[in-house]
Formats: sequence, C-alpha cells, structure tokens
Amino acid sequence: MKRFYTMAGGLLLTLSSVAQQVNHVVLITIDGFRPDFYQDASWGMNNLRMMKDSGVSADGVNCVFPSVTFPDHTTIITGVKPAKHGIYYNAPFEEGKASGKWYWYYDAIKVPTLYDAVHAAGKTNANVIWPVTVDAPIDYNIPDIWALNKGKDRRGASAAASRPASLWEEVQEHATGKLGPDDFAMVRQEMLMDENIARMSAYILTKYKPAFTTIHLPCTDHYEHVEGRDGFLVRKAVAGADRAIGTILEALIRAGIQDSTAIIVTGDHGFVNVSQAFAPNVLLAAAGLIKNIDKADWKARFHTSGGAAFLHLKDKNDHASAAKVKELLANLPADQRKMFRVIERPQLDSIGADPNAALALAAVPGVTISGSVKGAIVKEAKGGTHGYYPDFHDIQTGFVAYGPGIAQGKTLQVMDLMDVAPIIARLLGLQFNTADGRIPAGILK
Repeated sequence: MKRFYTMAGGLLLTLSSVAQQVNHVVLITIDGFRPDFYQDASWGMNNLRMMKDSGVSADGVNCVFPSVTFPDHTTIITGVKPAKHGIYYNAPFEEGKASGKWYWYYDAIKVPTLYDAVHAAGKTNANVIWPVTVDAPIDYNIPDIWALNKGKDRRGASAAASRPASLWEEVQEHATGKLGPDDFAMVRQEMLMDENIARMSAYILTKYKPAFTTIHLPCTDHYEHVEGRDGFLVRKAVAGADRAIGTILEALIRAGIQDSTAIIVTGDHGFVNVSQAFAPNVLLAAAGLIKNIDKADWKARFHTSGGAAFLHLKDKNDHASAAKVKELLANLPADQRKMFRVIERPQLDSIGADPNAALALAAVPGVTISGSVKGAIVKEAKGGTHGYYPDFHDIQTGFVAYGPGIAQGKTLQVMDLMDVAPIIARLLGLQFNTADGRIPAGILK
C-alpha cells in the first residue's frame, strides 16, 4: 500500500493512495476563487497546493451568467444553469424599490440538489453558510442569511435559521466561543469570519461525520471587491482561506474519517479590476422609460449584477420599449458604446440565463455596470468585480479535488461548474440524473 505523507496546517496527514470507498465528501468554496491562487506559490496556499499535487486541479472553470455568487453556487449544487434552477441573480428582480432581500430560501430552487439526493440515499448533510439553504433538507445547517436592519451583524438571523435549533449555540460552546457582532461578519481588515466558519465546520465534521458537507468561505471575495485582483488584504484573505482548509483537514484526522473523505475546493467566479462604471438606467430615465422605481412606475429597466445588466420590461409584450432601449444604446457615443456588448435573447437561452430578461449587457473587462438612475452615465470606479459574461480567463474560477476516489497528479485544462455535482454524486454513489454537467475524463480513479 503506497502512502503520501504531507503537512496539513502543521499536522502530519496520511492518506492511502489505493482506491477506497468514499463515505464522505466535503465541498468547500472560496468566494472569488481563482486558479492562480494554487498555481502561483506566492499566494501562500500551502494546503491547497499539497492537495493539487496529490489530486486533480483545473486550469480554469467556466461559471454561469451572471457570474455572481448565488447563481454559481446553485449551479454547483444542482449541475444545471440558472434558467433551470431558478436562481438568476444574487437578489431577485423586484418591480419596485429593492427590498434588500437575496435568494436566501431553498424553496426558490426549481430542481433537485445534491442535498435531496443525499437524503434520498438515507445519508446526512451538513452546511455552513452555503447560499440558498434556509429551510433546506440539511441535517446540520447554518445557512447564509442576514437581517436587513442589523448592519453587518448576522448572528440573530443565523441563529433563527440554523437547524437543529440548538446548533448555533452548540457551535459557539464547542467551536468558536461566544460570538460578538464582528466575529461572524467581514469588518475592517479582519479575516475572522472564514476562521469561524472553518471552526464551526470542523466541529460538525468531527461530531456528526455527515456524508456530505458544504462550506462557503466569503472573505476573499470581499477584499477583491475592495482592492481588485491583488493587494495586501486580498493576499491575507487567500492565506486565511488556506488556513481554513487546513482546519478542515485536521478535523478529518481528528474524526478518523480522512481515509474515506474526498475533498473538493472550488469557487463561484474569478475577478476583474475595474476603473469605470456605466449606468444604462440613467439613459432609460432620461428617455422617460423609468419614472419612479419606488412606485414601480417604469416601462423598461436594467437589473444590474456587477459586469452585467439584464433588461426587464414591465409588460413583457412591450416590444416598442425594447426597441427604444436598443436604439438608445446604439446611439451612444463610441467611447460609451465600446464599454459593453448586447447579449440578445437567443444567446441568453444558449448560456442558460434568466428567461425573463429581454436582453442583457455584458461589460468589457475594466467596466462595472451601475444600477443608478441619476447622475452621470459614466463614472470612475475602483477595486474589482465579477458578473461578466464567462468567456475569458480572468472570470474563471478554480477547482482542486483530493482524497480517495480522486486521481492523482492530474491537471484539467477547463471544466464547468455544472460538472461538480455529477462528480460528487458518483463519489457518494448517489442517484442524481437531473444534472446537465459531466464528469471530466480522468478525474476519478
């Protein structure tokens, strides 16, 4: 029996290289995850580079459109694109003033998920802040949710939505200590949220040994929005995410399940530096197509999502307003017209985007799209964003798989987020025939 001896967060990790039964899968996402984080040693992801060298990695993973957190995470867990699974954006399009609510609740998903398949097989699920999981069929669940009137303090909403009801207090007693308002939020220059998510996850893995566990680490995305693709805080967040992965690896050792657990680390999207913001709703307001959003008084309006914007018509049969929008866009000055391209309905259908949109705008790299209805059409911007049409490398996310059932030392050129669900279903022996993704050749033993 051949064995690999590697360091994981300071502990000696021993994994058998022979094919073994996979009883557990841990699926970790790093929000804003990019392939260069594990391909370039300067990012400091030592745990992940160990996993890459002893497992399978991808040079790039194609995400969905818009390439934002909630639609992409739902594609990972369902194996289908937004047009099928129903999570079209982070926040639903609302006819009047935006309420601030996101797609938090599991019943918004229109197709089966891996959680359903795990339960159907008589196995257990666990989760720590995976999107769209409130009231999901998850046995040990701390979902991704926050209160609208509490600023960055997630504690009350998290406690109320956790299942079983005692879990929130349980993880504080045994994993994190009593949490203050800043201990489960992204504030100042702190990375404590990822660390506490990892501690909660490690406790649940050690105590309950679920068959399938999902974990979402959000800090890297937050600081890429602030600094762009690189910067001190981004590098600090990436190293912190790797430390969180080390905590999970250590928990598997402590639980005695490391030899039967496959680990997948992926993401939802890459990131793009921005210098300009384009506000198409300003154009529509000036033309009388938007009068008062708060009172839902409009005919045509863009729902923006980072580097993308989707045109919604108050009356879906209002072809005159749709034509007017196209005319307004076509008549923009050349320096504004080159900031985006128009994605027509057939192309939206082919990529599986929101079926309710009449058309979409895909910004060019360097441009973010603002939802503002007042002010200048073009303004300066800084930091980074995502949401772009997924047809260039910087917006791709990453993928690393490691452990029993996974091939060793293999690099895939490119795969799709839809492929993750079929891989996990095969590893756990689940019946899951609704996914559109495929298992890339050579990824499994």
